[in-house]
Amino acid sequence: MTELHLWLRHEDRTTERRTPVVPSDARRLVEAGVTLTVEESPQRIFPIEEYEAAGCALAPAGTWVSAPRDAVVLGLKELPDGPAELIHRHVFFGHAYKRQPGAEALLRRFAAGGGRLLDLEYLVDDDGRRLAAFGFWAGYLGAALAVLQHRGRLVAPLTPTTKEELDDRLQRAEGDEEFTALVIGALGRSGRGARVALHTAGIEPTCWDLAETRDLDRSALLAHDLMVNCVLATSPVPPFVREQDLDDPVRRLRTLCDVTCDVGSPLNVLPVYDRTTDWTDPARRLRKEPPLDLIAIDNLPSLLPRESSTDFSAALVLQLLEFGVGGPWGRCLDRFHQACRELGIGEGEFRG
Repeated sequence: MTELHLWLRHEDRTTERRTPVVPSDARRLVEAGVTLTVEESPQRIFPIEEYEAAGCALAPAGTWVSAPRDAVVLGLKELPDGPAELIHRHVFFGHAYKRQPGAEALLRRFAAGGGRLLDLEYLVDDDGRRLAAFGFWAGYLGAALAVLQHRGRLVAPLTPTTKEELDDRLQRAEGDEEFTALVIGALGRSGRGARVALHTAGIEPTCWDLAETRDLDRSALLAHDLMVNCVLATSPVPPFVREQDLDDPVRRLRTLCDVTCDVGSPLNVLPVYDRTTDWTDPARRLRKEPPLDLIAIDNLPSLLPRESSTDFSAALVLQLLEFGVGGPWGRCLDRFHQACRELGIGEGEFRG
């Protein structure tokens, strides 16, 4: 592979404990000839000393802004508001290609500085399948939190935990009532994770995927007590739950978890809320009578940071070892340019 300098940045979001590259995989990259600089981050689940022992260079948090121009800045969640001009190639989940709030502003920052966004959501193989994803753990945690909320045992604020601890909390306790659950998008990564969590909680869910949503039985959907949405629409589809459905007199639905959190996008399949929930207030009441609670947390896997980071890193490091202008990374770059064209950001606006 050509000489590569990766710069692992500190995550600005205070509830983000994950990392896209864990220390053991950092060692693999260094041994393969990659220069890897890791920013200090007190909230990252893996201590900085483990990266140093793996052969990484260390840097203070936030210094990616002055990293060498050829460095590839690696992260997970959103960038801080500054600088106004982004000069580097950035690898992270940008959430900027479906006209989400702030999408155009972010892409124009890249245009102003001549940088590029290589969005991890669009790092895919020849058949369009994601090559590195947190989906399983997002689905698992979304369903787990929904069960705890439905049983009246969700405690706020949320804090990171381990799978063993969470599984213990999911066990059915004396006095727990039986209820029905529906997973939409049940055959994907997130859906599989949701089904595992529900089984751990002693619940056999109804499972819907493309066949069931193509001709949606909305009455059947509303007849479930709990629903977990794991569908991320890439083209317009009729919404699964509409505002008028919340006031349908036959609605049994009491707990709704949106793992996808596509709020603000015109492709949102649950356009019944306008903001996500968070670790401080994980459940928001959409209706008082009969009650309907929403969970829509957009960094669910960070609640199991060690497990989710380890799985994600194992997949991503294989792609980083093949980093270049073609293949999956070339597709990422093509998708970035397509998004810019769709917003009227021309090549002439890019510097460098």
